[in-house]
Amino acid sequence: MKLKLLATAAVGAAALVLGQTPEGTLSVMSQAAAQVRPDVGKHLKAASDLLKAGKAPEALAKLREAEAVPGRNADENAALEGLRISAASRTGDADAMVKGFDALNAAGRLPAAQKLPMMEAIAGTYLRIGNTAKALDWSNKYFAAGGNSPTMKQVQTQAQMKSGDVGPMLKDALAEIQADEKAGRTPAQQTLNTALWAADKKGDGALASQLTQKLLNYYPTPRLWSVALSGLQSKKGFSASRYQLDVLRLRLVTDNMTGANDYMELAQLAGAAGFPEEGKKVVEKGFAAGVLKPQDDNGRPKRLADLLDKRIQEAVAAQAANEQAARSAREGDDLVKLGLALVQRGQKPAGLKLIDDGIAKGNFKRPDDAKLYQGLAQYLAGETSKAQATWRNVKGTDGSADLAGLWLVVSRSGKK
Repeated sequence: MKLKLLATAAVGAAALVLGQTPEGTLSVMSQAAAQVRPDVGKHLKAASDLLKAGKAPEALAKLREAEAVPGRNADENAALEGLRISAASRTGDADAMVKGFDALNAAGRLPAAQKLPMMEAIAGTYLRIGNTAKALDWSNKYFAAGGNSPTMKQVQTQAQMKSGDVGPMLKDALAEIQADEKAGRTPAQQTLNTALWAADKKGDGALASQLTQKLLNYYPTPRLWSVALSGLQSKKGFSASRYQLDVLRLRLVTDNMTGANDYMELAQLAGAAGFPEEGKKVVEKGFAAGVLKPQDDNGRPKRLADLLDKRIQEAVAAQAANEQAARSAREGDDLVKLGLALVQRGQKPAGLKLIDDGIAKGNFKRPDDAKLYQGLAQYLAGETSKAQATWRNVKGTDGSADLAGLWLVVSRSGKK
């Protein structure tokens, strides 16, 4: 009876890690009680008591005394290794956990139902103590053995991130996203974020842009839009100064204007670029939102609104002459620009016709810019499907494709 109690205590402590009740563990190792000798059992009993008292380091030391007993049998070793795993998991000694795992597994004493949970515990412990390489190794072993725990996927992903091994992580994340989309499910935000991080790490700007669009499409929030637009402006190769007006347009439509200065800057840039109607609408939106007040800053918003009114009158008066000059030009740029201005003025069919004529003329300095603004005009005119088709054909690497992709996301939400 004494021998049986010693074995029960030892194996019961091991059950803390193995994930079974002490009774359940004993049923698996029903022969252990009769095979644990007193000179080994006393050390195992002491280690078990130390574990119960929360003294895991001392328990490991006591187990070394059990190891020193010569001629241990299989049952004694199994109980010892189970306790080793239990104590080591509490001290964060992942190497000791592995030693116990390997010994039990090799001896056929590790229940099949507990193999994967044990591997999960080992990988998680390695990650917590900062051994990224071993955490990744054990998480890979876990999945190779048929594991499918979401928690282990997080362990694997974190280990891959810290180790810089982004290739497999990106591949797995993209496969998961593709499978979800194919099945009509919304991909998990964490998976999208992981894929985006990995794409950025690899320097794959095109893929990063696609993933950003997916995130905004599935999880649109003003905050996420703010992060995306800020990241876009700092992106390598993005022509920030040339696309300043375009970024502000997106800030406005995604509720990301940061204050009066944004409204004033957008209105001024639009007016200076030949779109006074757009500028006036921006000022009016600022007034309506209470962000701008006519007499603020010594009446500057009111003066800007008056200036834009004057520019509108001048543009209307010069419309015929401007169209004639645009048609006479060798390039189609001015026709596209004038067409977008007419759409903003409310002359949608006429504006779209001018843009079509400009596209047909060609000879653009920046063909992708022409497509970007053609898509914008189509969208503002209510021809959303045409706009989306146009934006999908924008391939510029200077930022035009990124902007077109973000407008595609906006167009799916119906915002204008």
